[in-house]
Amino acid sequence: MDVHGAVWAATLVGLTALLLFDLAVVGRRPRAPSMRECLLWVAFYIGLAGAFGLLLWAVAGGRYAGEFVAGWLTEYSLSVDNLFVFVIIMARFAVPRAAQQKVLLIGIVLALVMRGGFIAVGAAAIARFDWVFYLFGIFLVYTAVKLSRSNDTGPGQFRENPLIRWARRILPLADGYDDARMTTRVGTRRRLTPMLVVMIAIGTTDLVFALDSIPAIFGLTREPYLVFTANVFALMGLRQLYFLLGNLLDRLVYLPVGLAVVLGFIGVKLILDALHDNNVPFVNGGQGVGWAPEISTAVSLLFILGVLTLTTVASMIKSTVDARRALVPEDDRQ
Repeated sequence: MDVHGAVWAATLVGLTALLLFDLAVVGRRPRAPSMRECLLWVAFYIGLAGAFGLLLWAVAGGRYAGEFVAGWLTEYSLSVDNLFVFVIIMARFAVPRAAQQKVLLIGIVLALVMRGGFIAVGAAAIARFDWVFYLFGIFLVYTAVKLSRSNDTGPGQFRENPLIRWARRILPLADGYDDARMTTRVGTRRRLTPMLVVMIAIGTTDLVFALDSIPAIFGLTREPYLVFTANVFALMGLRQLYFLLGNLLDRLVYLPVGLAVVLGFIGVKLILDALHDNNVPFVNGGQGVGWAPEISTAVSLLFILGVLTLTTVASMIKSTVDARRALVPEDDRQ
């Protein structure tokens, strides 16, 4: 896929304009958005991703359109898992609801910057070192196994890392928030608000999720342009999705299981692709492995869509059953 520099420039300008518009809306009206407003924005961004996929289909063909959709769907699902951590961070640091929009938007900007850097490094590494696909595949399988064996009581658990603990101990922090400001005046001195610690927590969380998401999407497409746009479209609207889902996030109890299956599938696909096109000297003498099957984009897309749909339906059924059981007196439960 040969993407002209002008196309890259136009894409970056358009996506940056959307982001700046979102930033202007939050800056002008720092508040918790209504459900209707969130629903419209989420529908808009999903529709925008769909329109971009159709444009790719018309211009570049079904293969690249399918790779974009599969990549966007995977990254969007991983971004929803990101929301679990954001919910915990907001609760842990008692962020005022009116200030949460700014926190989320800055978190999205940080995620875009970090993922952009990882995409550039990943694309350069893949172009020079063929063994990177083996490394990505093994890492994704390891991540999937680790996620499936997690003993956390809820998805996306958050634990304070050393950087956050250091910030709490060293920085001159005020006791409370001052709207969404980073600094506030306490007496005659200016101090940092807990909002800075929240931003550190969000930023480090974005870094961890980028380590999982970038290898995952490179397992679905090797085109840097598709990797970048799928990530951007997955992150756009995440702020509104946070408020739209709200307490519904707790009902997606099987989401980590579904993500583990998806990441494991992509990891195996990466290893099989690497074996099929192998030219690494220490693997099979530098020759491709004939028995290694190729998993098409269509199969990948159907598998990912099927797993996520099954995960969501199963989560909703379990949550409904649990809610009904909670209404039944304990003595009557048999």
